[in-house]
Amino acid sequence: MKIAIIVPMEIEAEYYRKYFHSGSTEMFGSTQFEHFCVNGNEIYIGLSGIGKVQAAMNLASLLSSVDIDLIFMTGTAGSLQQTVHKGDLVLASSFAYHDAHNTLAGDYVEGQIPGEPAVFELDSPARNEFISFLNEEEVSYQEGLVVTGDSFIGSDEQKDEIKRNFANALGVEMEGAAFAQVAYHFAKPLIALRAISDNGNDNANEDFDQFAKKVGAKAAKLICAYLDKVK
Repeated sequence: MKIAIIVPMEIEAEYYRKYFHSGSTEMFGSTQFEHFCVNGNEIYIGLSGIGKVQAAMNLASLLSSVDIDLIFMTGTAGSLQQTVHKGDLVLASSFAYHDAHNTLAGDYVEGQIPGEPAVFELDSPARNEFISFLNEEEVSYQEGLVVTGDSFIGSDEQKDEIKRNFANALGVEMEGAAFAQVAYHFAKPLIALRAISDNGNDNANEDFDQFAKKVGAKAAKLICAYLDKVK
């Protein structure tokens, strides 16, 4: 299998670089991907950059050049629910754009871009296999909708506005829906595992980098353990 692992920030990629040893580097578009072999699988690890355009551009560049079988997206997210806490793992079942407001342009719902699905569902056999792995390992995680926008959410006011339109969303981040949209058009399975780094409120920027590194490694460790078993 050819497997892509995409993370937005360098601090979220550190664990992978420590885990995988000796690999080559290749450029796809404007992004450098590290290329490893694990159990006969080819692994491509790259930084997407932050935000929707960077995410879509860099994943599309890879998929246009390499016939990837499975995409893993990891990194961090802010919580949108009182039941989702710092350090928790969220396995996205779907993504939507919280900053797409096109209801006045036609028969669209909040979060929908004209011509695109209202929500990008991630259901796939590959994702179900990963869920089985998490359950076998007795990993604690929550599963549900995650929403995406181009702004760092760092206030209760921002958080409350998002929840008015997406009351059930578990988390908020800046790349996931763009990844999901690209994966949808390339017909590639996407598994998105986010670790909660903050509560998406007025305290969201406190020690973000340090905590993001810690929880990012938590998600990365699980994915690496899974890849050790995939043949």
